Amino acid sequence: MHEMSIALNVVDIAVQNARREKAQKINEIVLEVGALSGVVAEALQFCFSSACKQTMADGATLEIIHQPAEAVCDQCGHQFDADQMLSACPQCGQTVMATQGGRELKIKSINID
Repeated sequence: MHEMSIALNVVDIAVQNARREKAQKINEIVLEVGALSGVVAEALQFCFSSACKQTMADGATLEIIHQPAEAVCDQCGHQFDADQMLSACPQCGQTVMATQGGRELKIKSINID
């Protein structure tokens, strides 16, 4: 489960930033996760509290903002949200390979005291 290593890295980055700001506690981390990032949001949420143990983020909450991927069908030009790298166009059924976005995995904000 690579979500644990992601959770540990997110907490580490948040702690580094919080220390730079001379904070005492991290209350919340907001994370953007793209539909095509390969990250299972539920697993990441599950791992997060363990990753926070014995850090200034202990007890913090994780808010995950899901970012869709936009796909454009090469055959008919229809635009739609994709949840897989190779998605079938809902308009014509052709397999679509052109996607934009959806690969994000970034910290959007850190709430500190």
